[in-house]
Amino acid sequence: MLEGIHRIIGENIVAGVMVSLSLMLALGFLMTRITKKLRLPNVTAYILVGIAIGPFGLNLIPSYFIKNSAFLGDIALAFIAFSTGEFFRLESLRRNGVKVAIITVTEALLASIMVFILTFMVLKLSLPFSIVISALAAATAPASTVMTIRQTKAKGDFVDTLLQVVALDDVVGLIMYSMAISIAVSSLSGEAFNVMSVLKPLAINIGVLMLGCVFGGLMSWVFSASHSDDNRLIIALAFMLSFCGICALIDVSPLLGCMSMGTTYINMSKDEKLFMQLNYFSPPLLLLFFVRSGVSFDLGALLNPSGSIGTTPLLYIGILYFLVRIVGKYAGAFLGCYMVGKPATTRNYLGMALIPQAGVAIGLAALGARTLGGEMGDALNTIILSSSILYELVGPASAKRSLYLSHSYSNKIEDIVEVEETTESGEQKNQLELLIERIEKIQKDLPRFDDRAAEEAFTEAASEVYYAGRNRTRRRI
Repeated sequence: MLEGIHRIIGENIVAGVMVSLSLMLALGFLMTRITKKLRLPNVTAYILVGIAIGPFGLNLIPSYFIKNSAFLGDIALAFIAFSTGEFFRLESLRRNGVKVAIITVTEALLASIMVFILTFMVLKLSLPFSIVISALAAATAPASTVMTIRQTKAKGDFVDTLLQVVALDDVVGLIMYSMAISIAVSSLSGEAFNVMSVLKPLAINIGVLMLGCVFGGLMSWVFSASHSDDNRLIIALAFMLSFCGICALIDVSPLLGCMSMGTTYINMSKDEKLFMQLNYFSPPLLLLFFVRSGVSFDLGALLNPSGSIGTTPLLYIGILYFLVRIVGKYAGAFLGCYMVGKPATTRNYLGMALIPQAGVAIGLAALGARTLGGEMGDALNTIILSSSILYELVGPASAKRSLYLSHSYSNKIEDIVEVEETTESGEQKNQLELLIERIEKIQKDLPRFDDRAAEEAFTEAASEVYYAGRNRTRRRI
């Protein structure tokens, strides 16, 4: 069957791309029907399908498609980052900004420190490799977390804190990577440490943040005029894609800039409708992004006996990195939440939702691999890629569990609506009485039916039908 598919497609690149896209979309959707039964997030289904149809599995996707479709990651990250910007409203930042910053720095630093102790002190790996991979441990993937939140429709303080921490994680990760790669290059070359090598990438990222704010302001100004929903979506896509193109020219991740674009837009326009439109439009792109991540997975590099740094096998390093980073993230999040006085539901479960690692970490690993070069660079890229796949398989399920345990969403009416379980005299109410009270409470919270609004809507619709009929009559005459 596989030989038949490749023989039919042959060297026809257009047919190969079309068939690859259709396979990724169709199989990704079908796999969600299975993972839904197992109560697993959709992201897990997408990555499993990618691994199954990739080079290490059935090899259904042509190599030229895998090689030339890296832009899907930039587009997907742009959508995710722009949507994340909606949660950085000024009133929320004034209320929780300092607390979120403390939590983020604490969990990112603790994860990096624990990975550095593992690689440099325990495994006795080189300083350049250890310091770069420990800096990458700080980054967290927002894409799978946001998709899990959308799927469960979770809300509340836990969700707001989680999204802000995940977004700031990448800011901290980029800063730490800029410093780490500079120290690593100085160590490899034997030259003295140069402060400018750290300040230059920081200045570039600050410039990208400012450019994102400019783009967000321009979007708000353009949308101040009346536009149809279709045109708003087209203009928003044009802004985001042009911004991604600029970032690609200077070889910088568009994540931070798109985040600042979304933040600027929501604070200037107060317009939530655009974010809803993009959320409806983005699922196919995110599906393709995660399936491609699975397709790109090369397990052979880990299992190959020649894959090692010195005498330490890459598989051994990868497994330990995977486990130690999880411990560091959880312990850091717990400590940070404890320091700022977050409630137990946030303190106990926030770390579970910070496990995923993909997008930014993979991009920085590729940059680090080119900078370090040789065996060390290849090993860094292989470990981050392979562990990212594992994180994306385990992370969404863990994030979904944390959302449930923190009561951010629930399928049970007793979790959604809380009522007093005892009467004023202290007697225990029976299940029927509790159910009736919960239903009554839900009815009170529902928006009241507006007769005037309904009458106006009916009159408007009737007028449209009337004038449309009269115009048709005139045309017949």
